[in-house]
Amino acid sequence: MPRCAFLTIANQDGWLIDDYLVHEPLRQLGWEIVDLAWDGDVDWNAFDVVVIRSTWDYQYALDRFLAVLKEIDESKATLCNSLATVRWNADKCYLFDLQRRGIEAAATQHVMSPTPDDIQNSLVRFDAPQIVIKPTVGAGSVDTFRITPATSREDLASHCETLAGRSCFIQPFMDGITAEGEFSLIYIDGQLSHTILKTVRDGDFRVQSQHGGGVTFIPEPEAALVAAADRVIAALDEVLLYARVDLVRTQQESFALMELELIEPRLYFEFAEHSPQLFANAIARRSTQNSGG
Repeated sequence: MPRCAFLTIANQDGWLIDDYLVHEPLRQLGWEIVDLAWDGDVDWNAFDVVVIRSTWDYQYALDRFLAVLKEIDESKATLCNSLATVRWNADKCYLFDLQRRGIEAAATQHVMSPTPDDIQNSLVRFDAPQIVIKPTVGAGSVDTFRITPATSREDLASHCETLAGRSCFIQPFMDGITAEGEFSLIYIDGQLSHTILKTVRDGDFRVQSQHGGGVTFIPEPEAALVAAADRVIAALDEVLLYARVDLVRTQQESFALMELELIEPRLYFEFAEHSPQLFANAIARRSTQNSGG
């Protein structure tokens, strides 16, 4: 019986994790499936496939996380997504690579250890009523700040203290996030599976559920939205087991890439009944392909 491990976090309290929905479809395909904390003591050779899923604390120990993935990559198990993909996607500077490949993304300034002057100068540079500053290695909008001309010098100094010594992005705030929301298109084995729209809580700018954001299933996403996401997937160097393309509508009615989630994105299986089986089938195919079957 082939064995699959889903990598997760040791303490799942308070997190919305729906990967368990894939367990039964995998079992029906003849697989044994277990959830394991990524930082546990594990013999990775005991598995045929290891899938990175809800490892939502990896950004606090990125070097250790990558070292664990290297151990998995060097074992007999197939790691999904690949180690090379994770290394590339772990720093949001991958956005510049995608822009060079013709992908539309939010305007972005890269700064190291930002200062209050950097932030205030960016308000002028982008000629924007609001900007956002965030670390290039991070998740869940942790240490992400929205800035306006009214933001006090004291608050700017506090934000900069939080981000001291870190690589950061400064971007104009996309009004589409609060006006409509952020679209997430979920791809499995390179094909679109389903689409959801994440919306913000009143008075906030973050779409994540831990910040009060909402989720709506989009049964028939518009053609321009799908085309924009398809272009992102086509720009990648390999067909991945999973990918989540996060897009926001611009004032020009195009769709700009906010993030391309290839490491541990929530895939919203509970919103698309077909998706757990699709994911299980894709895992089984990966195992067969890598074994030469």
